[in-house]
Amino acid sequence: QVQLVESGGGLVQAGGSLRLSCAASGRTFSSYAMGWFRQAPHKEREFVAAVSWRPSITRYADPVKGRFTISRDNTKNTVYLQMNSLKPEDTGVYYCAADLANRGNSWEADYDYWGQGTQVTVSS
Repeated sequence: QVQLVESGGGLVQAGGSLRLSCAASGRTFSSYAMGWFRQAPHKEREFVAAVSWRPSITRYADPVKGRFTISRDNTKNTVYLQMNSLKPEDTGVYYCAADLANRGNSWEADYDYWGQGTQVTVSS
């Protein structure tokens, strides 16, 4: 069993930055991949970024490449999503998820555990 708790969301103006955190507990954090997904109002949830464990490979959705950075601190059992140059279309609920098979893919079905989400709102 894995518990995930996101934090760091909020309201920011376009062009601003936010850093999301996801604290994990329950199993050995360093052995599985972590991903971030988001869901905008009236839209389906979509992949944002993922990071695997050994090898440490990162993957990003095209709309966030060059603006978002995913990282992990295994000593703190935490994964981060640094979001820069935010746009109104980045608005949504952001979820972190754990992939126990360490695939780090963009498919929701590969992820076994999910957090409750944190709201990010970018104003124009």
